[in-house]
Amino acid sequence: MKRKVLSALLAVAMTATLLVGCGNSDAGSTNQSTSTGSSKTDYKGTLSVMHFSTSEESQGNGGSDGFRTMISNWKSAHPDVTLEENVLANTDYKTQISTLAAANDLPDVFLLQGMNTIAWAEQGLILDMTNYIKESPYYDQYNTAYFTPFTTADGKIYGLPVLTGGTCTVIMYDKRVWGDSFPSTWADVEAKTAAIIADGKTPIAFGNNGQWQANSCFLSTLADRYTGPDWYLSMINKGGAAFTDSEFVAALAETQRLFTQTDIFNKDFNAISNEDAREYYISGDATAFIGGNWDVSYVGATLKDAGDDLYNNTGFAVLPQSADAKHQRNSQNIGLGYAVAINPKVADDPAKLQAALDFAYYVTGPDFSAFVAENYALGGLTEAPEVDWSKFDAWDVDFYNFSYVDTEACEIYDSYLSGAVWGVMNQDLQAMMNGTMSPEDVAAAAQEAYAENY
Repeated sequence: MKRKVLSALLAVAMTATLLVGCGNSDAGSTNQSTSTGSSKTDYKGTLSVMHFSTSEESQGNGGSDGFRTMISNWKSAHPDVTLEENVLANTDYKTQISTLAAANDLPDVFLLQGMNTIAWAEQGLILDMTNYIKESPYYDQYNTAYFTPFTTADGKIYGLPVLTGGTCTVIMYDKRVWGDSFPSTWADVEAKTAAIIADGKTPIAFGNNGQWQANSCFLSTLADRYTGPDWYLSMINKGGAAFTDSEFVAALAETQRLFTQTDIFNKDFNAISNEDAREYYISGDATAFIGGNWDVSYVGATLKDAGDDLYNNTGFAVLPQSADAKHQRNSQNIGLGYAVAINPKVADDPAKLQAALDFAYYVTGPDFSAFVAENYALGGLTEAPEVDWSKFDAWDVDFYNFSYVDTEACEIYDSYLSGAVWGVMNQDLQAMMNGTMSPEDVAAAAQEAYAENY
């Protein structure tokens, strides 16, 4: 099983229907690309770029490392362009970019979340890139399924999907505690919690103080087992599904039960960050952790550098099945949740627009895909070369199989719909997981926000 990927092309393994979501550019880059950037442009001036690939984020994170490396390459190839970067931590980025959008003061180039596409397009905040994308020198290499979260109902595309196609929901677990296979049901997980707690450890670590984690890294996968994939597609397409549907409310109830009525998770899950929770796993204080592909990269690099034996004893698993879930799917949510977007004001200067497009083409193009394939066994928007697996160890192969071979894909909820919807639900989820709000009330409030804003 471990070596079955040897015959697979990375691009083929990543293909899925309707996939969708996470300073100085040299700092924090652990590898070097052989390219020096893309084509020349006529623009001589400043191009402002805002993103969240900090030097800290790039440590062991293939997508961020690759993105920063591409930015560095592009800057070297375009000395006449002053690239003015505003780089924030992920959570801070989401807050700040929304604030700038509300003030109609977005930078020239920035990362767009799928959930903001429709609203920001209607407000004229993002450039219609449909024709520019079709004119891209790499268009025939794009996995066009990735454009879906950034495409409006009239078929217009507002960004070039960026970073790596990775999972938002994976359980990392210590095989020395759980065995070679993580329990397939929550009941089996609960059966082991008493012994783990008696040993002074937390069964599964989780952090939700940023509020998005419960949505992206838990509910959008767990609820898929209750609703099936067609339900969320109906939500996206306004096909009649509703947050108040009994299947979704049941998923909320199960989420509340797991966090309030069992001892599976750390009690401070709503008070700590995703990064704090993964430190519980790294330190051995927790025997498992739920996060995303960026966490796998970070945890793997940290454990490997430290020579920690946990590196050789970590497994990857999907969320366990719930007893009352009707769709017993081996699913995890995966996709590209961000895209490189351009402020429409840039189009007032054709030369500047040419530079912005060239930047967007390059940082999402084949050089990026080759970099993350060769260095991290990951994929991007374009076709990637065949992976040389002799460069990777069991950790990389196992996670590749988890991500692209052994599991089914489901949607990342907040890559779609509207930030106004998720702003309501994410806050209410915290209250529900603390036991102070009912699943029915969470569903009703989310449906009201959906009706008003989508």
